[in-house]
Amino acid sequence: MGRLLRFSFGLFAYVFFFATFLYMIGFVNNVLVPRSMDVGPETSSLPAIAINIALILLFGVQHSVMARPGFKAGLTRTWPAAIERSLYVALSAVALCVLYWFWRPLPALVWSIDNATLRTLLHVLGGLGWAIVLVSTFLLNHFELFGLRQIWSDMRGISIPEAKFRQPFFYKLVRHPIYTGFLLAFWATPDMSQGHLLFAAGMTAYILVGIRYEERDLVENLGADYSEYRTRVGMLVPGIGKQS
Repeated sequence: MGRLLRFSFGLFAYVFFFATFLYMIGFVNNVLVPRSMDVGPETSSLPAIAINIALILLFGVQHSVMARPGFKAGLTRTWPAAIERSLYVALSAVALCVLYWFWRPLPALVWSIDNATLRTLLHVLGGLGWAIVLVSTFLLNHFELFGLRQIWSDMRGISIPEAKFRQPFFYKLVRHPIYTGFLLAFWATPDMSQGHLLFAAGMTAYILVGIRYEERDLVENLGADYSEYRTRVGMLVPGIGKQS
């Protein structure tokens, strides 16, 4: 019964997070969702900026702190290891839902491009960004990244083999293609509102800070292979951000 409950929780966490990811596409692009970057209850500028920054920080702290090995080790003293990743995924989705619901639009435009060709190009680049994010999760191991492999192994009573260093496809070009995809998706827009600019800048800052801690963990876990990888592959842009 315990295994079934853990499996059910892990499956729920995955579906919940995937739904919030799809909502994020609508949120950023102001399409098909009731509340988005520029659609929602408006507040005067300074309170709106403060609220939005707090929401980005809430997501950033949750998403980064819970990913650290020390936090995981402490958590799994009382929480089943098989659904540690599922809890992380579920709480990430909660943090995103809080951001979507309480976000305060700042609709004044920073830029708006009239040229039809450029508008189309930016829409394509943004869509490419979302595609890179999704494809990159499968290049690593989509099902392990979101906790499904763990709960399936738990149901079968088998252990998961130790992770090995790999460089599939996008990972031959940049070390963090998921983040590259998000940056494209956040910044490639023909209509940049003040709220969108704040969101894109805040998430970019989080990504740059988060990478520092993530790479430290990767070096500790993967050793010389990852250290050597950092010297020849760029961080977010091909050829840029190599570590000497």
